[in-house]
Amino acid sequence: MPPAAGQPSPQPRTTVQLGHDVLDRWYGAFDALDPTTIRDFMDGFERPWWIVGGWSIDAFTGVPREHDDMDVSILACDATAFRLFLGERWNPWNVDDGWFRPFDARFPDIAADSQLWVRRDATSRWVLDVPLTPDTDGRWTNKRHPAHTEALADVTWVAPDGLRYARPEVTLMFKARQGRAKDVRDAELTVPMLDEPARRWLATTVAQWDPGHPWVSP
Repeated sequence: MPPAAGQPSPQPRTTVQLGHDVLDRWYGAFDALDPTTIRDFMDGFERPWWIVGGWSIDAFTGVPREHDDMDVSILACDATAFRLFLGERWNPWNVDDGWFRPFDARFPDIAADSQLWVRRDATSRWVLDVPLTPDTDGRWTNKRHPAHTEALADVTWVAPDGLRYARPEVTLMFKARQGRAKDVRDAELTVPMLDEPARRWLATTVAQWDPGHPWVSP
């Protein structure tokens, strides 16, 4: 319905990428878990989970760098199971384009490609960022290209520390669209270490939305 005469037209909603300093100011700071503490935190959660983001690059390359948070992904179909697993010990909040609200019995419905932040209570720091992974009949589904599905075992690996991580080419595929300075540094370090199938996977997936992306080039 068009606006009434004399009323301004509604402005389209835009997505703004906020830096961690701005996020800290408005939503609170992180005191994040890391690979030495995440195992105990997730102990007892019987659904698949795996570490994504910068920590997955560290695990593959063996080269450490600073991290703002800890990112662990779960399948979207397991989000409610994760909320029940946290129980009264931790409070999850749903972070999505357009809102930031508790993920509890009042607001049980969340988007399959949104994320969860976890903290003990309103006065505590966040300890975990959980980007949800869409799933198709239990299969990992590429949130960039929903028609692309794979068995979870084919897009993750178990590192010598016994934890499951996203494969480096999968992490780089998501970083390719962000293009932050740390993402470029991660790619410069990681791409030369990928084997041919992994390079081909990265090139094929990124080329679907940007055939000229520098990480696609041979």
